[in-house]
Amino acid sequence: MNRRENLKLLFTGSLGTGLLLTGCSPEEQALPENALLSGGTIGGRTAEEKQRDQELLSETFFTEDERKKLSTLVDIIMPKDDESPAATEVGVVDFMEFMMKDQPGNQTRMRGGLMWLDFESDEKFGKAFNELSESEVIEIVDEVAWPDTAKPEYEGGVRWFNMLRNLTCSGYFSTPEGWKYMGYVGNTPNAWDGVPQEVMDKHGVKLEEKYIPQYLKTEDRGTIIQWDDEGNIIG
Repeated sequence: MNRRENLKLLFTGSLGTGLLLTGCSPEEQALPENALLSGGTIGGRTAEEKQRDQELLSETFFTEDERKKLSTLVDIIMPKDDESPAATEVGVVDFMEFMMKDQPGNQTRMRGGLMWLDFESDEKFGKAFNELSESEVIEIVDEVAWPDTAKPEYEGGVRWFNMLRNLTCSGYFSTPEGWKYMGYVGNTPNAWDGVPQEVMDKHGVKLEEKYIPQYLKTEDRGTIIQWDDEGNIIG
């Protein structure tokens, strides 16, 4: 099982308690494409919340240099494959930009980690992180991406990368592309035709003929059922 599949399973298991960090969903208003906002649901935000979102979107936190670092890293965490696009293609860096302003308590930690990348790159290779080759980038990522095997001196980097990975997953799986990838359809009505006949045959049971016309049919799901005074279904 590859990294992307592991993250998919991790995130699917987290849906019962909301998204990993934010509980966010795409904003329905006239915002930049793929701008993922914290809290609420489509159609459920107040005017004050929408105004605050617009104010945060009008500000800038990351520098272009920092965005380039993040773009490299999020695509390592959630790369493009045959089933879905890479993290940068669905606006994960824009999501992080918003979250840094929505939750400013994470700003110092995030920026410190991004600065550490340059320090580590200079120590190892004598150049800035954004100048590294792909193999050199992976060498640094491998130092902090695996908590169980990371050296003690990289403890701070491990914590930072964990935050980055959580933000990447939160942003990615808050998009339609992310939902599609993990097969999440949300509160979507479906049709149920009852227990499959082969299962009923296996257990030696069958439906009573007199009730079959009264079972819910897909075409009737919008019809409100009527009862008589004795608790019997009418019709």
